[in-house]
Amino acid sequence: MEIREISLLIIAGGQSLRMGEDKRWLEIDGCGMLERLCIKASRQPFAARFLCVEQATPELTQLAHQYGLQLLTDPVRAQGPLPALAQGLVNIPTDYALAVAGDMPFLTLPQLQPVLDAVAEHPDWQAILSQSDGRWQPLASLYHRSFAPVCEWALAQGDRRIRSAINAVPHGTVDMPVSVPFFNVNTPADFRLACGRMANLLREVPLVTISAPKSNTGKTTFIERLLPRLEAAGLRVGVVKGDCHGYDIDEEGKDSWRFREAGAQAVAVVSPTGYFVQQRTAKRANLVSVAMQLQDVDLVLIESRAHGTNPQISLWRGMAEPLITEDTAAIFAKPKPDGLDGKQILLADLDDIERAARVVLFLAGH
Repeated sequence: MEIREISLLIIAGGQSLRMGEDKRWLEIDGCGMLERLCIKASRQPFAARFLCVEQATPELTQLAHQYGLQLLTDPVRAQGPLPALAQGLVNIPTDYALAVAGDMPFLTLPQLQPVLDAVAEHPDWQAILSQSDGRWQPLASLYHRSFAPVCEWALAQGDRRIRSAINAVPHGTVDMPVSVPFFNVNTPADFRLACGRMANLLREVPLVTISAPKSNTGKTTFIERLLPRLEAAGLRVGVVKGDCHGYDIDEEGKDSWRFREAGAQAVAVVSPTGYFVQQRTAKRANLVSVAMQLQDVDLVLIESRAHGTNPQISLWRGMAEPLITEDTAAIFAKPKPDGLDGKQILLADLDDIERAARVVLFLAGH
């Protein structure tokens, strides 16, 4: 089945209870999350497009008009996405509709083609679900219009869970490649991670800063423990270190030392297995610009206290206040800082290197 044969339902209710504000308008790289999905939808040849929300507002009406979507409102409010799904399926002019959540900023609609392809083999399924790591993704799935009364039946029973309605009809799953990003932005912590990942998707080579509010927190050790895990994931990783105290890479008496002592502003040494360049500068070089000079790497880790870039992973070992800026995507700490809520920012144990590797891979776009 092709996209032109189906309708699209963008499910974007608007309660955003865990976010604390209407997440539909939160901007990632200068574009609101919901508008980002509307733009993607406008570029695909769906037979019809619908924006399903709890309540119409002038802003939502304008957004729907701008991107060619029909605005639908829930018949009942505060019941989750099931009423929106039912209302959308009642209104579609096609047999099937692809239902997609408005808070998946990294999902692209063509990535769901395997779900559409499953119709040919399983025409009796009323729900064809994307599945990732064994988990259903009901708001990145395909539904037959005959599923609408089942949704309404479940709501009449006081059950607003999509899973309950799905279990009442013939359905099946499609295992999706791990490269398909089913990441929902539900909390401020999720939003920080999303902003960090987006920053890297716009770069030729992704960067992740490892920072800490004080020296002797263990940044170097943390990176040393990360590197084998990132290499095992198939990444070639470069490291750029900012040093507040200065350094001298040459041994006295070496040719490169002699050239520098004689007044050379830059010295390069090339061997059969590699090279280095030592450049004198009038002021501290920008770490990002240095990182961009590394060759044949898939990711650069920047070790720095104050000169890194978005996204940053902050380390904390009980010294000074935890370093949290708008670029901080996560904190790895020991002990756990008082007053920090894991919903506001991802908070993990400083020794949990496996989780740290997963966070770095996510931030790097993998």
